[in-house]
Amino acid sequence: MADELLLSIEKLLYGGDGLAHAEGNTVFVPYVLPGEHVRAAVRTRKKKLVHAKLLEVTRAAAARIAPECPHFGVCGGCHYQHIAFAEQGRLKAEILRETLARLGGVPWTGEIHAHTAEPYAYRNRAQWAFRDALPRAFGYFLPESAHIVPIDRCPVLSPGLSKTFGQLQELARANSLPPGILEIEAFVDSEDAKLALNIAFERFSKPAKDLIADFKTALPQLDSLLLLDQSKNRFELSGPGYLTHQAGGFSFRVSHLSFFQVNRFLIEEMLKSVLEGAKGGYALDLYAGVGFFTLPLAKSFTRVVSVDANLSATRDLRVNAEAAGMQVVSHNEHAEDFLKKEQEQPDFVVLDPPRFGLGAEVAARLANLGAPEIAYLSCDPSTLARDLAVLTASDRRPATEVAPAHRYEITQVHLFDLFPQTFHIETLVRLRRVT
Repeated sequence: MADELLLSIEKLLYGGDGLAHAEGNTVFVPYVLPGEHVRAAVRTRKKKLVHAKLLEVTRAAAARIAPECPHFGVCGGCHYQHIAFAEQGRLKAEILRETLARLGGVPWTGEIHAHTAEPYAYRNRAQWAFRDALPRAFGYFLPESAHIVPIDRCPVLSPGLSKTFGQLQELARANSLPPGILEIEAFVDSEDAKLALNIAFERFSKPAKDLIADFKTALPQLDSLLLLDQSKNRFELSGPGYLTHQAGGFSFRVSHLSFFQVNRFLIEEMLKSVLEGAKGGYALDLYAGVGFFTLPLAKSFTRVVSVDANLSATRDLRVNAEAAGMQVVSHNEHAEDFLKKEQEQPDFVVLDPPRFGLGAEVAARLANLGAPEIAYLSCDPSTLARDLAVLTASDRRPATEVAPAHRYEITQVHLFDLFPQTFHIETLVRLRRVT
């Protein structure tokens, strides 16, 4: 097989690559569009699977546009800046349908309700890597690499984060950042005004109080700072230890090690879609985080139980519930452990698991609870397909030690474009028990 390929792109796949075939091989190539003709160079070859690098687009699709960011195609953080924004959403819906059917045997022919907002300046949280050895670099890791791409700007960041990145980049280039920094995680509040930083050091280069003073002088907007000395596994905190987000009429304390939704424009719409029409006696919120769904549920249900394995998030949830005057039963444990013990049937279940999803065994245990309705929010169509195969009793469901006692049908599918310019897809699936 030649090292250079002439390809006709058939479709996009989840993960960002386009699919093509050449000489009996399946070829994956990034930064393309369906219908395009391209030249590509073989990057890796394993049996009949080839990953290629795009060299030239010889016949472009109508939806191809000039990327906003000068680093697009190099830093690897974005995958779709070459695609018109409306077309990104259409392609993601196609990818979602195909993934659910192919991996889960779950054909969905109904409407996919699309929720979109601003295509740029949406992120309220970001992670940046730093290398202070020459050549000095502050920016993002290359995909699947330890190399850092130093960048000038990142258009998906909120204005507050963009300003912070620029300040830190100036310090890096002036050799004014303290040595020993490995990574900086930054997040802002819902007003995009207050800033919190998590900064990991290989080891502190000076006393923590001096490092804190340096960062507060350099970043006037810094409200809370958490430093980690990895050599001693020691944390140092300056400030309140959290920022506050407003959503759905509630205030949510979000600590340094807790999670909150990253797209600042779609938070309210997501909350409304997940909880629409939900009311009753007992609601169960799995992977509850800081209580983003728990607190609103407490307005519509007599009793709400939340479950999350992250201790920081669980503490935030309890503070948030108390501040709102809400009575919530909160469990700091893994959903799997909770479901092994829970016997009572909820009226409604909300779950927002991490990328791995539930897993087949946990999905089976969830089905055994027999809740009349489930709202499943997923950040990975592949693991969602596997879990839906169990919940809907698809022919492609994986074998489980615990047999699901109930079967569900899908009533609604929503696609939230929380990460424009990337291949990531956030999906809300509403399910109803049928047996």
